[in-house]
Formats: sequence, C-alpha cells, structure tokens
Amino acid sequence: MTTLFTSLTEADKRGAVERLIADSTPRDDFFLMITLSVIMATFGLLVGSASIIIGSMLIAPLLSPILGFSMGIVMADRPLISRSFFTVLKSMAFALPCSVVVTLFFSRIAGLDSGLNPEIISRLSPDVISAFVALVAGLAASYALIRPQLSASLPGVVVSVALIPPLAVTGIGIARLEWAIIADSFVLFLLNVGLIVFASSVVFSLTHLYTKQSIAEMAIKKENEQLRKEVEKAKRR
Repeated sequence: MTTLFTSLTEADKRGAVERLIADSTPRDDFFLMITLSVIMATFGLLVGSASIIIGSMLIAPLLSPILGFSMGIVMADRPLISRSFFTVLKSMAFALPCSVVVTLFFSRIAGLDSGLNPEIISRLSPDVISAFVALVAGLAASYALIRPQLSASLPGVVVSVALIPPLAVTGIGIARLEWAIIADSFVLFLLNVGLIVFASSVVFSLTHLYTKQSIAEMAIKKENEQLRKEVEKAKRR
C-alpha cells in the first residue's frame, strides 16, 4: 500500500502540478463551460432528469480550481491559494445568476410548477452519506490527477463529486425566493467543497507534492503570461 504514494516519479509530480494549474486557469472558455454546465444542470433539475444532470457534471471544470486550492494549502503557496479561491468565487458569480434566469424564464415557458421533484430534494439534505461520497471523491480525484494512467476514471469521479447541481439548486431557490432551498443546497455545496479540499490535501501531502512549489510558481507565471497575451490579442481585433 505504501507504494501507492511513494512510487511517483518526479515527472509525474511535475506533470500533475502543471496540468492542474493549466486546467484551473481562469480563461473565458473556463467560465463559458461553467455557465453551460449550470444552465444544463438547472434544466435537468427543473424537469427532474438525472441524465441531463449527469451530463452537466461531466462538462463542469469547477473541480480543477478546488484541487488547485488544496495544492496551494499543501505547498503553503499564497498566490496559488488566492488564484484558486477567486476562480471558484468567480465561477459561483457566473453560475448563480444563470440558474436564476433559467428558472424564471424556463419555468414560465414550459409551464412547470414550483414543486420540488426528487432530483431537487436530493440536493437539499446534507447527510453522512453525502459527506463520505465527497470525501472519497476528493481522494479519487486527486489521486487520478497525479497518476496519468488513471485519467480515464476522472469523468466518473467528476460525476460523483456533484458540485454543480447543488449550486444550481441554490439558484433555483433564489429565483423562487425559497430561503430553505437556498440554505440547504448551499450548505451541501460548501460541505462537498470542504471535504474535497481536505481529502485532496491529504493525498497531495502523502505524495510529497509540496516539494514542487517552484514548479507551481513557474506554471502560474506561464499561464498568466499566456492569458495576458490572449487578452491583448482580443483587444486588437
């Protein structure tokens, strides 16, 4: 069992750090995918379709900055922590209004009632099972990140994490002015985030990823420079 965490090569560690920072860079396309995923999740929740909700989770990139936050904690890297934290906050700022708008307009157009279907209700009750699922998902996601050969399992992990649906339910609650829905769903979202951060921090610590802080700093500089060039290029058009 000990080789699970000690057999990583330096190349694996470097690749994991660079890949995570690249995936969590706050580009326009990152927030576009957040927007599309929460719109899709809101549609799925309103009509009670589990398949649509699962699809929304598969396209949501929100897990990456949360893992980046964990990595920043393990490395004691303030720039990485703040970068990841504000990316998550900005993602929420994009997600909630989208869910509110979809709920207000789609409910009227489709003639949906304001009742709670099982898909919405299941995102309103944080319990021990939900906590364990988030904890295990955090362990699986962070371990799959540092093991490239396990990347095929990441979509399943993303679905199990369930970050976007509770956030979409919060938006539905805001649209309906249902404070109980807002509070319960947002607590579930925060619980999931907190347990993922804890679990992934444990994995990153056991794999000694904190020794790659210099790699993280260089990767952030590279991504920031690339982002700056993209912005300048867009302005010239």
